[in-house]
Amino acid sequence: MDKAKTEKFKTLLLTAKMKIMNGGILRSTEDLTVSSDDLSDEADLATSVINQQVTFNMRQRELVKLKAIDEALYRIEQGSYGHCEECEEAIGDKRLENQAWTTLCITHAEELERENQKFIKAV
Repeated sequence: MDKAKTEKFKTLLLTAKMKIMNGGILRSTEDLTVSSDDLSDEADLATSVINQQVTFNMRQRELVKLKAIDEALYRIEQGSYGHCEECEEAIGDKRLENQAWTTLCITHAEELERENQKFIKAV
């Protein structure tokens, strides 16, 4: 990958990282507490628990993405960015533009998705 493309994807990654860091989802503590008023009503308590679970899931997704972004930035520094970790082929530019932190080409990403769907159905 040439230097101009590398810089373009580095900028995309840094922008995505900044959006996560400044987005507020990682700093918000609003849904993490249960009001004492909610404890007396089972429906309110259930709603609070559901809201907490949604917040935890959103945070977890953002943290996973943040880690993937940091790993992609490291791969840029190492010179291995933009290559599929399964087949070592170059990942398409369109895929990298949409998901700059990806580690798989479209073929292997689809294969992984099919395997995950099989696992979910088996469970």
